[in-house]
Amino acid sequence: MNQDLLLWVMTVFVIISAVALCVQLGLLFGIYRTAKSLQEQTATVMPQARKILAIAEATLDESRKHIVDISARASEISARASELMDSAKGQLAKIDALVTDATARARTQLDRAELVVEDTVTRVHEAVAAVHHGVLAPLRQINGLAAGLRTAVTVFLTGGRPNVAEATHQDEMFI
Repeated sequence: MNQDLLLWVMTVFVIISAVALCVQLGLLFGIYRTAKSLQEQTATVMPQARKILAIAEATLDESRKHIVDISARASEISARASELMDSAKGQLAKIDALVTDATARARTQLDRAELVVEDTVTRVHEAVAAVHHGVLAPLRQINGLAAGLRTAVTVFLTGGRPNVAEATHQDEMFI
């Protein structure tokens, strides 16, 4: 290879490198201008962003205060509800005991009433049986004896069998 050719190849590559550096310089200048315009735009937006950020921080602080208040109230309500539930459970236990006691007493009274009614019915039945055997049976026997005596006296006094013409109403039923 000869020296001239090598020199020309190196010159071409140096020129290409110089052009590349100029292109890079142009691109770097474009990036600089874009960054500068973005900086100006953000400078105009920054006060508004700071205002919004301040408002957001104030809102966040108020929200925290409200959350603290709400959580305190919720715990207070929860404690009251727990107390009410405990009280209700106690009252329910007392009512249950009262109803159980009343039910037991009512059953006992009903059993006693049933025994009294059964005893009364038994005594009334015994009294009726005693009246029947003690009073009515002898009355029937006496009534039967009296009817028999009456018939005997009537037969002896009238002397024989009665005539059909002399038949009474009772006698007609059997004829």
